[in-house]
Amino acid sequence: MKLRIAVACVVWFASPANAQELRIGTAPQGSIGFNIGTALTKVLAQAEKQASRVQPLAGSSAIIPLVNTGEIDLTVANTLEVQEAIAGWGPYAGRRQANIRVLAAVFPLHAGVFVKKDSPIRSIADLKGQRVTYGYTAQLTLNRVLDAILANGGIDSSLIKAAVVPNVTRGADDFVQGKADAGFFAVGAGKLAEVDKAVGGIRFLPLLDDPSAIAAMQKIFRYAYVKEVQPRPAFAGVVGPTKLMAYDYLVISSTHLKPEVAYRVVKALHQNKDQLAASLAAFRDFDPAAMQKLVPALYHPGAQKYYKEKGVRLSM
Repeated sequence: MKLRIAVACVVWFASPANAQELRIGTAPQGSIGFNIGTALTKVLAQAEKQASRVQPLAGSSAIIPLVNTGEIDLTVANTLEVQEAIAGWGPYAGRRQANIRVLAAVFPLHAGVFVKKDSPIRSIADLKGQRVTYGYTAQLTLNRVLDAILANGGIDSSLIKAAVVPNVTRGADDFVQGKADAGFFAVGAGKLAEVDKAVGGIRFLPLLDDPSAIAAMQKIFRYAYVKEVQPRPAFAGVVGPTKLMAYDYLVISSTHLKPEVAYRVVKALHQNKDQLAASLAAFRDFDPAAMQKLVPALYHPGAQKYYKEKGVRLSM
């Protein structure tokens, strides 16, 4: 497969010390993936003298196959996207991306179900019989995420009234219009700030962290976990310390990337948290000691070499 997708924007950080330019595929400009890629290019140029450029494409289902073939060197994807690619599920049905390798886990994505701030709905279990945005016909992966959240509360999609939507943005709009009692979104998204203002305040529903609830959640989404999120000005709907689903963003490559290059990328991430956080505030949640986690794919040999040398252990 040849790379024929038009690139609307290229962010380039070159260095004469290393002429082999890395191609970092990301979601479109303005997305969290694009911002992660841009932060990484800056650190690679400054710390490793490694030339690289960001190539924004349509999304993970377009990018990951190009990484698998080596036409793109690196990208960022969440654990569920990588699991689907490796297993040949969802958008990759019948076409496993067997060459994908993980370089590092960076920071978690937090997601949950939100309601109006004054809603009588207080828990995931309370969603039984309520209208919840669901279906996500254009973002099928999200149904697995929401199914796992519902399982944490002891219910499933058959017990809610599914307000079918194509994507999370439409779901948020339908929630504002009163077509749903609860919506689903990632914490910190700009769209949530709009929803919060439009309806007089929103509130995320907390997840349970007892072993049985976590087991039910992980039966559907193996790599999800529960993490307490603290309120921040940018976190609309997090009205107090709230336990939400978390799953990690991963920097991934393929068997086509040279081990010494993978080593440099991992080194740049591990040794430059402050610089990364200066480029993207989300890197404040990045823990260099937890870059090696249980993930759906094998780690790249170059990454494994670095972790072994520096004593970075597998983090659960």
